[in-house]
Amino acid sequence: MRPGTIDTADRLRSDIDHGRSGDKVDFPDAAAAPLGTDDEAGGTPPSPRRVAVARAGTIKQLEQPARRARGHQFAWLLALLVAGLLAGCGLWMFLL
Repeated sequence: MRPGTIDTADRLRSDIDHGRSGDKVDFPDAAAAPLGTDDEAGGTPPSPRRVAVARAGTIKQLEQPARRARGHQFAWLLALLVAGLLAGCGLWMFLL
């Protein structure tokens, strides 16, 4: 965020929607009640300080080193399991 700008719930939602929190892709969230709507409807919109604290906790995740995706390891394990099962079934059918 640029120095001298005020944190708002709309800017925080925009940061989250654009993937800056690290937990979702860059795509707008079609929420029925967007972030901050309940507070504003109740007559107590979040203060810039409160939004700044929430933003710091949310956007802070980007400063941590990214974890490596481990999905490919499980895909190889599954492929080996399926290949082993097919080879075992083929051998069993051959011996019958």
